[in-house]
Amino acid sequence: MSNAVKSRKSWLVGLAAIVLVGAGAAWYGLAPRDPMAAGVAECRASKPTAERLKPLAKGEVAAVGVSSTPKPPPVISFAGPEGQPMNLTDFKGKTILVNLWATWCVPCREEMPALDKLQAELGGSDFQVVAINVDTRNREKPKAWLQENGIRNLAYHADPEGKLLQVLQKSGHVVGLPTTFVVDASGCEIALLKGPAEWASPDAVTFMKAALGRS
Repeated sequence: MSNAVKSRKSWLVGLAAIVLVGAGAAWYGLAPRDPMAAGVAECRASKPTAERLKPLAKGEVAAVGVSSTPKPPPVISFAGPEGQPMNLTDFKGKTILVNLWATWCVPCREEMPALDKLQAELGGSDFQVVAINVDTRNREKPKAWLQENGIRNLAYHADPEGKLLQVLQKSGHVVGLPTTFVVDASGCEIALLKGPAEWASPDAVTFMKAALGRS
């Protein structure tokens, strides 16, 4: 085989290798990304907040699970105070404590006054308790119950269709009510509690102040 033929053959082999590498790179760029991995990467900046919270999950909030790998919360929709459609991204820039409750849930009713007090004490431009009612029958009953029981500081949010509950059951957030989770200002879930807590207690207030970066 002449040197010219050898040279041409080597060039073709090299060209084929370049094409294969380029095709692989293109496939990698077009391949769908793992949404879970992407979400964890997106929430990496929330990890220091979660680490700060871990030692504070004690006493009245000992059952709160603080995430080792903060991630975006499930995508849920619900009705706002004026009946307008809302989702959690509407609160971005503000740390929120999302609580799911129902009038037929005794532990839910028992913790509502504490959530109301927490909102009164810490609520502001950087924090809000977002209590979402999931009653599906009498739509006026939850509002009446809040008024009758002196709950004045919580804005009324609701999901009378029950769709939100289905989403959170599938994601593993809900096995019963109440369920509460904390989403930080960047929109990342940093803590989850399946069950009730005394949210107006010193333990809870200290925990939430740490989530807000308040001293």
